[in-house]
Amino acid sequence: MKQFDGQALSWDLKHGVIELALHREPCNEIGSLALEELEKFTIALDDLAYEAHALILYSRLKCGFCAGADLRELFQRSQQMEKQEAVRGVREFLERIHAVMNKLDAAPLTTIAAVHGVTFGGGFELALVCDLIIADKMARFCFPELRLGLVPGFGGIPRLKRDLGNAVVRDLLLTGRSFNATKAQQIGLVSQVVGEGEALRVARATAAQLGKFDRQTAIAAKRFIKPIPYQELREEIDLFCDLFAQPAVEAGLRKFVESTEAQPYLP
Repeated sequence: MKQFDGQALSWDLKHGVIELALHREPCNEIGSLALEELEKFTIALDDLAYEAHALILYSRLKCGFCAGADLRELFQRSQQMEKQEAVRGVREFLERIHAVMNKLDAAPLTTIAAVHGVTFGGGFELALVCDLIIADKMARFCFPELRLGLVPGFGGIPRLKRDLGNAVVRDLLLTGRSFNATKAQQIGLVSQVVGEGEALRVARATAAQLGKFDRQTAIAAKRFIKPIPYQELREEIDLFCDLFAQPAVEAGLRKFVESTEAQPYLP
C-alpha cells in the first residue's frame, strides 16, 4: 500500500521517500486508533522498503509533533475495568506499541523525525526511534510521566540511554522539565536545528541527499551503529505495568483529565 489516508495518520511514497504524517487533533495523542494505523503502516513498510531509501515522520498540526499517549483513553480504561484487567490491557497495548517502535527502529531505511512544538512523552519516544531528528527551533522535548506516577512506556528510556549520557537521561526522566531545540542539539539529541516552520523542508532535502548513497551500505552502517536494547525494552514494560497498578497513577491521570487548561500536558 503506497498511500494511506487515515484518521490519525497518513502516508505516501514519492521519489524513494516515504512521508508519514500525523494529524489527529488535538495534538496527535497515541491511543488505540493511532496504534491501529501505525500497525497498518509497519505491515505496509515491508513492501514500501523495497522502493524507498528514507522515511520522514512529521506532524501537520500547529501544536507540535505529538503530545504523547492518549491519557484520557488510558484513564477511561482504568475506570471501566477491574484493576488487574486494566493492567493486562495496558500490557497488551504496550507490547503492541513496542512492536511498532522496534519495527521502525530497525527499518532498512534512514528514518528522519521532523519535529516542531510539543514533542512530549510518547511523541518524544516516537521521535527517538528515528535515525535523525531535525527540530524546528520552537520544538520542546519532555518526559512528564513521573507527575502521573509512571515512567515512559513506549521505549524512551532504553533508547535515550543508547544515544545519550546517563546524566541527561536522569535529568529528563527525574525532573520532568522540557529541553528546547538548542539544548537538545547541544546534548546530541537533535542533529539539526532549523528555522520555525522549516523542519519538513530540511528533512526532505536531507532525504534527497541520502538517495545518492548505496542502499546496502547504508543499511549495514545503520545496523552497526544502532543496536536495539531489546532486553531493557522488555524490562520497561514490566516496570510500567507494576507502577500502573499503584494508587498514585489513578490520582495523576484523574488530575490530568479533569484539568481545565487548554494544554494540560505542558510543564
